[in-house]
Amino acid sequence: MSIDGEMTIFGVAAQYLRKSEKERTEAQTRPFDSKTACFVSDEKEMYVKAEIQERADGKVSVKTADDRTLAVREDQVFPMNPPKFDKIEDMVMMTHLHEPAVLYNLKERYAAWMIYTYSGLFCVTVNPYKWLPVYNPEVVQAYRGKKRMEVPPHIFALSDNAYQFMLTDRENQSILITGESGAGKTVNTKRVIQYFATIAVSSDKKKEAINKMKGTLEDQIIQANPLLEAFGNAKTVRNDNSSRFGKFIRIHFGATGKLASADIETYLLEKSRVTFQLRAERSYHIFYQLTCNKKPELIDLLLITTNPYDFAFISQGEISVKSINDAEELMATDEAFDVLGFSSEEKASIYKLTGAVMHYGNMKFKQKQREEQAEPEGTEVADKAAYLMGLNSADLLKSLCYPRVKVGNEYVTKGQNVQQVYNSIGALAKSVYEKMFFWMVAKINQQLDTKQSRQHFIGVLDIAGFEIFDHNSMEQLCINFTNEKLQQFFNHHMFVLEQEEYKKEGIDWEFIDFGMDLAACIELIEKPMGIFSILEEEQLQEEPKRDPRRRGHLSRQCRLCSG
Repeated sequence: MSIDGEMTIFGVAAQYLRKSEKERTEAQTRPFDSKTACFVSDEKEMYVKAEIQERADGKVSVKTADDRTLAVREDQVFPMNPPKFDKIEDMVMMTHLHEPAVLYNLKERYAAWMIYTYSGLFCVTVNPYKWLPVYNPEVVQAYRGKKRMEVPPHIFALSDNAYQFMLTDRENQSILITGESGAGKTVNTKRVIQYFATIAVSSDKKKEAINKMKGTLEDQIIQANPLLEAFGNAKTVRNDNSSRFGKFIRIHFGATGKLASADIETYLLEKSRVTFQLRAERSYHIFYQLTCNKKPELIDLLLITTNPYDFAFISQGEISVKSINDAEELMATDEAFDVLGFSSEEKASIYKLTGAVMHYGNMKFKQKQREEQAEPEGTEVADKAAYLMGLNSADLLKSLCYPRVKVGNEYVTKGQNVQQVYNSIGALAKSVYEKMFFWMVAKINQQLDTKQSRQHFIGVLDIAGFEIFDHNSMEQLCINFTNEKLQQFFNHHMFVLEQEEYKKEGIDWEFIDFGMDLAACIELIEKPMGIFSILEEEQLQEEPKRDPRRRGHLSRQCRLCSG
């Protein structure tokens, strides 16, 4: 059967997954001179296609595709692969494997909306920032039970490979999804879950719900995503739907490979975003979903308005995102609560706590006359926040202005100035939101634990991506550090362990240092007297004793560690 014939099982997705027979034939017959065709370094585009004109005195004269003549060094010239390798599905098959060849291959595949490409054991994904019909049910079935090289590159192929390895080797598997913010990690995580929820449906499960309020296990696993995204995702400078927490999702299977249960482990929720956002960012999506007035009863329940600018904690940046319809997302969030078995009381409680956090940002305090002590400037906002949290308003205000602290074995009451009270409010809002988020995850896990017999699991890791902002939070430092360690894990397996395997098998091989060791950066942060250690020591100091000169010590220590 021809390649075009084999691709018919993919339906409309075929053109986005593999080159056509006609395109392959044209590539085979295209004129090509392996002695002159090359890539050269370029200041504007990094690399451009060119033809070698002559070599003399250590310099190479080339003519670029846009008709420029350049004189470059030998180390700036890279041989080009023959046309038959254009848009190749696995880049390790290239005759010449180097950076420009990889970049051009990814670029040409992306131009044809072929967003998945293999690089040996790994699958590279380029975010299309648009919907493509490559996740349809017929595509899921086309990848089911296929060997990796029998089908085009796809996240479904990796998922099915992990599933088959789990069944044959009887070992747990993990899929690590990494990349910069906005690379499409969370979307691909959802596709992996979609795949397992489709191919491993429990044999005794029908599509009816377990009861009127709960969906099937497959539905619940899928519906956990919109709920977690509402409370854990936000707009950043680079990504309109950035995960501001990491998660490791375990899909558990029974002895026959059918879905048995699931659980979610979360990491590093960026709780500072609850009270602070950069100008081009938003806080968590749920705040803007609640104020969109799609469900007016929530406006009344939470004692809020439909204008996000009325709430200081959520209006420091942008309040709307073109690519997100907050009204539709609110309905998806509300439905997810029901599918996941949250009672109406539990759902209302979560909404109320979220509303209370919004009100906390509007509480005002002033300094007492002739004292540094803070006192409330009106109690209306505090009354709303206290009501939503089931607290006594007077007790709440007293705890903020005159908190009890433990000294030795006793508790004593201390006064606070206005700034200290505002700091306490911020800490309280962040703590409430964080604990609510973790309780919600625990409740989801409780629903996903079906108590069915389970043998092995496939884990899917999705962590927040590497980003650098004008103002970087402690959470962002931890996120970036985690990404560095994960990249080190990747580099070690790809470049070190692979070569050690060659030596074990007696292959004549000279060890190559690819210069991909990130140990210096990692040690700078985590080693004794590294950044984390110094920050920890600084936080143990009482505020009046903190020395601004410590910043200089931190900078000097960073230079020593990096040197």
